[in-house]
Amino acid sequence: MKSKDTNRLSVVRGVLNEIANAAKTNTPLKTDMQILGLLRKRTSAAQQASKEFLDAGRADLQEKEDSQIAILNEYAGGVETMGADEVKDIVAKAIEDMKSAGAKMSAGDLMKRLLAPGGELDGKPVEKAQVARLAKDLISAQN
Repeated sequence: MKSKDTNRLSVVRGVLNEIANAAKTNTPLKTDMQILGLLRKRTSAAQQASKEFLDAGRADLQEKEDSQIAILNEYAGGVETMGADEVKDIVAKAIEDMKSAGAKMSAGDLMKRLLAPGGELDGKPVEKAQVARLAKDLISAQN
């Protein structure tokens, strides 16, 4: 921050403010995955704002939003998550286990099994949206 990078400072202050505000609610941000979700949410909002500024002919504001998007993506890239292939293998194995046990095959039941306490993905650095997408795709491929 000594370099007087005002865009980076603005992004960091905004993220820290949202984390502090979330700490005062019933659902504080406790994990890296929750913070990653926050970063992605802010990135999505900044992309929408950039598009609106472009449509309004405000290149100066669009440039500011684009630089904030780059900073948010840089921070989001620093959060390590499980690879897609590794998650896919775990989801496929869970589907096979559920089939052999004769359990009901739905994406919701599979997600509950994988992410429940003691589940294969419990506490692992994985995005729930990625797991849900893989579960839905693999279950539909099985049918």
